[in-house]
Amino acid sequence: MYQNLTLFRTAAAIADHAGQRLGAVAQNIANADTPGYRPRHLAPFEPDRAAGLSEQMRQTRDGHLAAPPAEAIFGARITQAEASPNGNSVSIEREMAEAAQISSQQQRALAVYRHGMTVLRTVIGR
Repeated sequence: MYQNLTLFRTAAAIADHAGQRLGAVAQNIANADTPGYRPRHLAPFEPDRAAGLSEQMRQTRDGHLAAPPAEAIFGARITQAEASPNGNSVSIEREMAEAAQISSQQQRALAVYRHGMTVLRTVIGR
């Protein structure tokens, strides 16, 4: 029953995507000393496509859906990790920061799922 609700499909898709991202981060950390290894990252989560929603978001005015540049948020330019002498460009610090962000994404998905289940239980009287 609950698999057909968009809320639950989206929460499950977010959690699944976060798990895949965490796997990529773990692989990057595991290969931090592998000569010539380049870190791999997944594309950002796209809820419309993942949930199968047909309606796309529309930009109604300039800057409406545009995210500010990272420099405006963090105050510094984000740079790629320099390759070590053996050609490896994995930054453990960057990977750990991404792992923390992924954990936050998983927690949000779980909170949405929990809240949806609470609403359903309330509706059916349990």
